[in-house]
Amino acid sequence: MGSTRKHSVFRIAHGWNVRCAGEISTSLVCDFIRPAVRAIPPAIVRQLGCCHISINEALDGPTIASRWTLTDARLEISLAVGARDGHEVALELLVCLGQALWERLPDARRKAYWLVLDDEICAGVAGEIDQDALNEKRLLLASRNSARSRRRLERYGAASFAGTAAEYIHALWHDVGVRTGFRFLPAEQLKQRLELLVQWFPPRRGYRLFPVSPSCSE
Repeated sequence: MGSTRKHSVFRIAHGWNVRCAGEISTSLVCDFIRPAVRAIPPAIVRQLGCCHISINEALDGPTIASRWTLTDARLEISLAVGARDGHEVALELLVCLGQALWERLPDARRKAYWLVLDDEICAGVAGEIDQDALNEKRLLLASRNSARSRRRLERYGAASFAGTAAEYIHALWHDVGVRTGFRFLPAEQLKQRLELLVQWFPPRRGYRLFPVSPSCSE
């Protein structure tokens, strides 16, 4: 593990900054947070604006992994390390960014994403991008009354989009494997979602989601 300092502050990509409590290893920022943030597409950064990240050993309780607030001035994210490794903390950050991005998503794009989810449900797709989205989807579809609940629908849409946005940035950050099984989103639907995000938020120069065909030139 790297050295620790009292309330270390780091400047990272996009003019954002990270403040770490004294017990937090600097390697968490250097090896995980910094490269994950660097991979965020410019259009997402413009949508979210300035971001301040705080990392502590714990937040309000042992089960609280993160919290965030979004104002006109900036996005503030607090992360808890707890027993999580650096990769898990960075992924939690990406989910927070996805949740905040959903709040700033224009109505036309929200509608387009809702149509994608509607197609998946009509096709009988039972899985989801991550466990949070899967939980919300199951609650939404648990009964006819639940399926008509606007609150349940909004919670599902927000969780689904946040997980998808996080996975998009995750895949730009480094190579990831496609998880298979009934709990996970099938490859066809996953690709459709990611292609939508590529269209809205193209990767920054030097980053690529899908590999280039051997027949194509750089």
